[in-house]
Amino acid sequence: MDYHSPASFAEASALAQNATGITRFLAGGTDVLVQLRSELVTPDTLIDIKKINGVHDITRSSDGSWTLGVAATGAEMSEHPELGHDWPGVVEAMDLIGSTQVQGRATLTGNLCNGSPAADSVPAMVAAGVTVTVTGPEGVRDVAVENIPTGPGRTSLAKGEVISSVNIPARGENGGDAYLRFIPRTEMDIAVVGVGVNLRLDGDIITEARVSLGAVAPTVLLVEEAARAIIGTTLDDVALDALAAAASAACNPIDDKRGTIAFRTEVAGVLAKRTAKIAYARAKGEQA
Repeated sequence: MDYHSPASFAEASALAQNATGITRFLAGGTDVLVQLRSELVTPDTLIDIKKINGVHDITRSSDGSWTLGVAATGAEMSEHPELGHDWPGVVEAMDLIGSTQVQGRATLTGNLCNGSPAADSVPAMVAAGVTVTVTGPEGVRDVAVENIPTGPGRTSLAKGEVISSVNIPARGENGGDAYLRFIPRTEMDIAVVGVGVNLRLDGDIITEARVSLGAVAPTVLLVEEAARAIIGTTLDDVALDALAAAASAACNPIDDKRGTIAFRTEVAGVLAKRTAKIAYARAKGEQA
């Protein structure tokens, strides 16, 4: 195995572009190192990006948007004094991943690039409208999070491309987000269903919304029909029922030991209602 510790993302991209065999990037390592130790994947080239300047930074721009370094951990996100105030759903989703020890290493970028349909942080990021900056042989581009996973364990990143930052939009006024999941155990389990909701209000009326589902299809879903079900409403019972129906209709799950197709489909609708209520309360400045 060839190990590299580049000083820049351009160097990391060049190393990956010229590498042969299996290449993995190392940021937090909670997926890569576990896969390596269990011999599920043995990389020919391991590119450690933790020493690149700024990869642990969490910064807020003058317009209210956020930029997170690719090695910023779940613990660093949870401990940040302002990020969770703006985007509690994103922070809470990341905080659900693993144990306290894992939180000290796990990253949004790793959770995204692992390509799991059940990743907790990804539906929350999709609902929030998060983008990632990708550095590659052809230069730098921004990509919506929902366009990164292409299937279980697969992403749209081309050879030589590496995510170089995570970009969260400005929260703005009268907005709120939330993420909920269903798991068989109390904690540290894989989501059977996950739901992220982000919305904005004008008075009591929802004017903007994004709804995302996890663990119910080969990739995390952005469900526009579910968003349309609640835009223009005060999230009354009729709107909530329409939201649940749209969420369930979007599901394309599998049967496995954690849940059946019918169960996942039903739970998606139930969780969509609950998550939307929390996001709505947060947008109104109320206790969720």
